[in-house]
Amino acid sequence: MTVSVGFVTVDCDDVSTVAEFWSATLGIPLDPDASPYMASLNRKSAELPRFMFLKVPEPKTAKNRMHLDLVAEQGVSRAEAVARLVELGATHLADKNEWGHSWAVLTDPEGNEFCVAAPR
Repeated sequence: MTVSVGFVTVDCDDVSTVAEFWSATLGIPLDPDASPYMASLNRKSAELPRFMFLKVPEPKTAKNRMHLDLVAEQGVSRAEAVARLVELGATHLADKNEWGHSWAVLTDPEGNEFCVAAPR
C-alpha cells in the first residue's frame, strides 16, 4: 500500500507574502479564499502540485530538512530563472556544481531554501 502527496505545506509568518511569491514563481493562481492565517494553490483541484501556506507562531530557525528542486522552463537559462525569482523576492545564496549537475540555491521571502536547475 502506498500514499500520495496531498499538499506541500509551508509554515509562514506572513502568509500573504509567501503565498504570493510561490504563486508567481510557479505560475499557479492563489485560491480565492485566502486569509491572514491560510492560503493555498490548487487546493480544490485535481492538478498537482497543491500548496498550502499556514501561519505559525514560531520563526524559522534552521536549514530545511526537505526542499523543492525546481527546473527552469525550456528556453530559459538557469541564470534568467534565478534573476526573475530574485525580482519576485527570493535571495540567491549560492551556485553549486557537484556530481555532474549544477544548480542555484535560493530562499523564499521567509528563508525557506529551494534550488533551481537548468532545463533538462
